[in-house]
Amino acid sequence: MTAHALRRDARVIGLVALAHGLSHFYQIATAVLFPLIREDLGVSYAALGATIALYYVVSGVCQTLAGFAVDRFGARRVLFGGLALCVAGALLAGLARDYEALLAAALIGGLGNSVFHPSDFAILNARVNPGRLGYAFSWHGIAGFLGYAAAPGFSAGMASAFGWRSALLAAAALGAVVTAFVITQRAALYVEPADARRGAGGLAADVQVLMSTPVLMCFGYFLFIAVGFIAIQTFGVATLIALYGASAALASAALTAYLLGAAAGIFTGGFIAARFQRHDRVAVSGMLVSAAFMFVLAAAWLPAAMLAPLLAAAGFASGITNPSRDLIVRTTTPPGATGKVYGFVYSGLDVGSMVTPVFFGWLLDEGRASAVFYSVVVALMLTVLTVINLPVRWSR
Repeated sequence: MTAHALRRDARVIGLVALAHGLSHFYQIATAVLFPLIREDLGVSYAALGATIALYYVVSGVCQTLAGFAVDRFGARRVLFGGLALCVAGALLAGLARDYEALLAAALIGGLGNSVFHPSDFAILNARVNPGRLGYAFSWHGIAGFLGYAAAPGFSAGMASAFGWRSALLAAAALGAVVTAFVITQRAALYVEPADARRGAGGLAADVQVLMSTPVLMCFGYFLFIAVGFIAIQTFGVATLIALYGASAALASAALTAYLLGAAAGIFTGGFIAARFQRHDRVAVSGMLVSAAFMFVLAAAWLPAAMLAPLLAAAGFASGITNPSRDLIVRTTTPPGATGKVYGFVYSGLDVGSMVTPVFFGWLLDEGRASAVFYSVVVALMLTVLTVINLPVRWSR
């Protein structure tokens, strides 16, 4: 019976992680082709950047709505719809003959991207043994990083051989295969809609849950996490070059070290989350250590040769917290509201990704490179405050 339960949990975790990895793959599969798209369609990088902004605006706005849909119609149905929309977005981008088609593709893709966190966590919380949720959340996060890692090589390789349109069509075909496979395993992903289990509570009751202090604190946690991640992922290379005089190759290697360190931290964090019940302490400790490394980075106390190990250590400390943070959200979620709560708090990632890039770009334009990393330190410290001030735990 135990072996059967383990196989069942592993199957669910694998399917959900596969879907999540595909969503991250699509987030950057088009962006890496911008130089080729720009030359072919004759549009500016600013215009192409606007398609990414549209993608995340749609994803952020719709993620909470997707959470309501998860609780109303079921996580499996919403997940399948999101996968289909992601594939449709890539297909439309591959067929695009003008800029307007790219905007439509971004809109459809962003809508599809909005469903994964509320659907994934509703399925994992309902279908996986609570003692294995730490591992489940760990593999969920690792799959996202693997999706990020796979996209540049796939898109660039296909584009170099067949052109950017064929690369996106191939990405759509890959997604269609993955979607078809997940659908064949649909029995493992069924979760009864939460609204059917708890009865209709009304919109006012749902809004009251989302506006409760614990849930808002979790939203703030994810928002500040996104602020720090966007600063490092989007402007990290430029900031390292400006602050340390590092070469582009060295700065890029340091950024890669950060991402690899974060992935290793997420893997390790799964074991920690499964063994320690005080997930708030894990989150606080990891963020404090990461903030300390980022402070050293901002102060430029160490030579450029230490950038890669320093960023790897900062990424590892931050990554350790990921499974614990997801369990913190679970603790603050009242029964029957998993989809909408996870959808709402994870929309903080999209909000943070939308509102801060202009600020960090302005800091670099003003020659304040160190301020970029000091801002990351502030954001990490604010995440600590959101965790230690969680005043209420819902009874589960």
